[in-house]
Amino acid sequence: MSNQRAGKTHRAAMSDGLGEMKMRNFFRDCKEILESVDEDASFYFEQIMDELNAGKSLPTEKREVARLLGV
Repeated sequence: MSNQRAGKTHRAAMSDGLGEMKMRNFFRDCKEILESVDEDASFYFEQIMDELNAGKSLPTEKREVARLLGV
């Protein structure tokens, strides 16, 4: 018998990687859309920054990505 009490345990959260995958897909769509438009990409990334600063999430559909970029 021991005087040591049982330690607290908890399950470690396993990252499912969905956030990273959504972001990768979002920027892949941005690349494909911007390749078809011959303009300054900094304007488009400023649009993305404004969307994120407003507390909105990144779109997941290509049509919505194009709307965000203003294309």
